[in-house]
Amino acid sequence: MLEEFKKDALGRMGKCVATFQADLRKLRTGRAHPSLVEGLKVDYYGSDVPLHQVANIAVEDGRTLVISPWEKTVVQAIEKAIFKSDLGLTPMTAGTVIRVPMPPLTEERRRDITKILRHDAESARVAVRNVRRDVMNDIKEALKEKMISQDDEKRAETEVQKLTDKHVADIESLLAAKEKEVMQV
Repeated sequence: MLEEFKKDALGRMGKCVATFQADLRKLRTGRAHPSLVEGLKVDYYGSDVPLHQVANIAVEDGRTLVISPWEKTVVQAIEKAIFKSDLGLTPMTAGTVIRVPMPPLTEERRRDITKILRHDAESARVAVRNVRRDVMNDIKEALKEKMISQDDEKRAETEVQKLTDKHVADIESLLAAKEKEVMQV
């Protein structure tokens, strides 16, 4: 019974950290990375499709993305999607290949990005704590129904708290690494 609580908490807290990691990958830090644009929605024959499903995205050098659409007819739709996004990127088309240079970040923009990072990190920490709260309630419910003893309850609560602390520390380390990357000129 206690292992089920622990496994549930571990899985759900792990998902919170993974979601935070995915959010970090989408933030522009001045370096080119395919995950910046692969989720953009492109109008493809009347339906919105993620960019990575209609084109190949590669990094040419540290500051340039190269997007190679599989069909020539999609080039204009991809350009339009990049312009409409809030990434502040300007695509340059040469035939069927789209190059997206990453402009260098200003100091003010770097500070804005760190604010966004901290907000996202706080949201991830809150999500982890919500998981802890839910699991603690499940443990108390099991105690109330006499499925576990008080000693088991205390032991389970201690284990869940350790898991919470570990996942919050993981979020903190991811945040520190990303802040360092963003502030690096």
